[in-house]
Amino acid sequence: MDQYCILGRIGEGAHGIVFKAKHVEPRVGWHCLPSILQTGEIVALKKVALRRLEDGIPNQALREIKALQEMEDNQYVVQLKAVFPHGAGFVLAFEFMLSNLAEVVRHAQRPLAQAQVKSYLQMLLKGVAFCHANNIVHRDLKPANLLISASGQLKIADFGLARVFSPDGSRLYTHQVATRAVGCIMGELLNGSPLFPGENDIEQLCCVLRILGTPSPQVWPELVELPDYNKISFKEQAPVPLEEVLPDASPQALDLLGQFLLYPPRRRIAASKALLHQYFFTAPLPADPSELPIPQRPGGPAPKAHPGPPHIHDFHVNRPLEESLLNPELIWPFIPEG
Repeated sequence: MDQYCILGRIGEGAHGIVFKAKHVEPRVGWHCLPSILQTGEIVALKKVALRRLEDGIPNQALREIKALQEMEDNQYVVQLKAVFPHGAGFVLAFEFMLSNLAEVVRHAQRPLAQAQVKSYLQMLLKGVAFCHANNIVHRDLKPANLLISASGQLKIADFGLARVFSPDGSRLYTHQVATRAVGCIMGELLNGSPLFPGENDIEQLCCVLRILGTPSPQVWPELVELPDYNKISFKEQAPVPLEEVLPDASPQALDLLGQFLLYPPRRRIAASKALLHQYFFTAPLPADPSELPIPQRPGGPAPKAHPGPPHIHDFHVNRPLEESLLNPELIWPFIPEG
């Protein structure tokens, strides 16, 4: 990596270490993507090591490269600038982004203003709609994978779990499955913390059922086709009205959120259609990126949690799991040890 000057370490993922670096000379040698780097440009380098040469390149890295190759440059998707070999591995060079949406929410002294929430959500939906137009499903949308530039621009990153889908296919996993993740992110932005704060799969499911209620085949016919359907018994639970969960949210916000969180994937609103929802065209309008919070660098101290407004009927997403919908005796076999 002689053509780069390493400026610091950004973080570490499942398949590599990420560094901040400056490009100091033109790329020379083999690379699987044409390099579009300019001398002096600041980039993020993801170094992927091959544990055993016979195993080849990790699938997640291949998926990320392939997904980004499938899509043209877009202002709402992080740009992969070059890929080149290095030692017993290879390096992916991305445009450098200052932070991510998880850090923005984490460092917020109070819930984000509605105009700011609309701006972040609008940029996210534009990126998701672009991916879906290119038949790419991200499959790992979360605030930590939504990078933020120093100018406030949001871009989708980390395509390691991405898949190509057929728009005419009949599989249960369609692009509308991904819009549920958008709803979870929207709920977190409105609430200041996750709506479904489970620490494992079972807790996560309990948190979802606690708010959205217990689904039935009458409401969601495809439910019986899911691989693990009927393996765990849950108490019947009616849904909690979203206006009780998020009492400060506008009616337009709650309407859009509800369309994201519908159980049947085929009934969920698509990203392209969501961009036309009245939520984005009623005051306050989405803030300009220049009006968004300046992101903090990852790893800084977190402020004290904002208590937020009281919830109607004392409902709160962080209610102890002792009051959960799942029979306690059914939990222990599914909790991993350690």
